Amino acid sequence: MTTALISVSDKTGVLEFARGLHALGAKLLSTGGTAKLLADAGLPVTEVAEHTGFPEMLDGRVKTLHPVIHGGLLARRDLPAHVKALKAHGITTIDVLVVNLYPFEATVAKPGCTLEDAIENIDIGGPAMVRSAAKNWKDVAVLTDASQYAGVLAELQAGGVSQATKFALSVAAFNRISNYDGAISDYLSSLQPDGTRSAFPAQSNGRFVKLQDLRYGENPHQGAAFYRDLHPAPGSLVTAKQLQGKELSYNNIADADAAWECVKSFDTPACVIVKHANPCGVALGANALQAYEKAWKTDPTSAFGGIIAFNCELDAVAAELVAKQFLEVLIAPSYTPEALAVLGAKKNVRVLQIALPPGGATPWLQGRNAHDVKRVGSGLLIQDADNHELARSELKVVTKKQPTPAQLDDLLFAWKVAKYVKSNAIVFCGGGMTLGVGAGQMSRIDSARIASIKSENAGLSLKGSAVASDAFFPFRDGLDVVVDAGAACVIHPGGSMRDDEVIAAADERGIAMVLTGVRHFRH
Repeated sequence: MTTALISVSDKTGVLEFARGLHALGAKLLSTGGTAKLLADAGLPVTEVAEHTGFPEMLDGRVKTLHPVIHGGLLARRDLPAHVKALKAHGITTIDVLVVNLYPFEATVAKPGCTLEDAIENIDIGGPAMVRSAAKNWKDVAVLTDASQYAGVLAELQAGGVSQATKFALSVAAFNRISNYDGAISDYLSSLQPDGTRSAFPAQSNGRFVKLQDLRYGENPHQGAAFYRDLHPAPGSLVTAKQLQGKELSYNNIADADAAWECVKSFDTPACVIVKHANPCGVALGANALQAYEKAWKTDPTSAFGGIIAFNCELDAVAAELVAKQFLEVLIAPSYTPEALAVLGAKKNVRVLQIALPPGGATPWLQGRNAHDVKRVGSGLLIQDADNHELARSELKVVTKKQPTPAQLDDLLFAWKVAKYVKSNAIVFCGGGMTLGVGAGQMSRIDSARIASIKSENAGLSLKGSAVASDAFFPFRDGLDVVVDAGAACVIHPGGSMRDDEVIAAADERGIAMVLTGVRHFRH
């Protein structure tokens, strides 16, 4: 007869699973609230205290930490010495273990959680049983999540749980324990002497789940895989649903993330085109079609083979124009059936659908990372993600000439785009669209020159344009370049020892200059 020990904090689906086990003739062992649930449902259940002959003690802290339990889980059925030891001590084997743990993660996520609350929700007996069962996976099926119940019950009904399934359950169990211990470590090592929590704990425990292996990395000689956070934010790239097209590549994913992060930062219909991690065209419009047309005009050459993202539904009219271009990935929160029919003719285009995040006060609700991580030699650099959203009230006009309301709109638009352009970044904008983008140069003046060249190549005029610089102008020469190209107003952080010189140059050239007090380096 199979013996199953069931002791769960989250009781979702457990009653149905226990009924299935009972129907197969299994003996049910249980503890506390789980035992009561099963008994109230009319199932014959033996309390663990009765099974071990030792009462629960210390407010339930000690109940399953007993040789009768761990002997039944750890004994190898194929070793005569183990079988003999069980018989000598009157221990029966436990063949199925169903355990989920005290809700530590949910407890510490609650506002006002105290250290005492956290400590009381650290499970001891549960992880110990799970580890015992998972180690002895050839003989014990260990279930740590309700999603596993139906499959295991089906296999039991068909004659027994396969070795492949038992091994998979064991791996899942060890992963769960690892994540649980990591959450405890994260919480405890973040506590400060005054009881507050640091955003950067003394030990960092990254926990990610592999979504897929990739053909290769940035280059064909590099291996790669795609992972997601254990609990991904709604509206983030990893929640995307691929509707059609070839498998995503490493570069596709990296560029798609850059495009999606940028486009979802706008509140009105917007289109962002990314090439090699940099926006090469960004625009606002009354609808997807208008936004796309304007974004494409910025740099048609670079947009060829790029990643295109919208923050609004894509209809057939916009899809027909987009489908005429060569692109790698298309992203939108939704598509009309007619648009999908149009895109269906482009079999290789990877079409992704990502729901916009719900929005809220936290980065998670905004679909953003709370921290950025960069791998360095044998270490990590971890920082708060650059989630700062500039408000009009933060702007400081420092020139004699005041920007018009329309110029302020363009300056704020340009500033938002510059945040997603690799440093040094210079972005010319006008009329709710980018006119020229200079990215990733070692000097700011070179970025300014490249941005104006890009505009000239696209046949766009920079006369009267707004310019954003992701960091301050260290000398007036960079300012002179953008003004010579046609800029009428400039936005940048300020903070240089030569700010007065640069402001005086702006007054001399008759342009408006606005300072943000915030820098947006992106390396």
